[in-house]
Amino acid sequence: MSEKPVVEMSFEEALRGLEEIVTRLERGDVPLDQSITLYERGAELKKHCETRLNEAQMRVEAIRLSEDGTPKGTEPFSA
Repeated sequence: MSEKPVVEMSFEEALRGLEEIVTRLERGDVPLDQSITLYERGAELKKHCETRLNEAQMRVEAIRLSEDGTPKGTEPFSA
């Protein structure tokens, strides 16, 4: 399992890491201390994935539509 810092991961990398953790925990052959560490990393990865998805959604929502419903450009999303 990669120990790359979560904040440096792409969405796809984080999702793969999360899937690896889930698989390992579901097997049930990981010692308790390591399970806790894996769970904590999994929680970080989950949060990172949610953040990246929210950012993508905001970018999509910022696309401006013309009166006939076709995209006519974008505008910066402002929080």
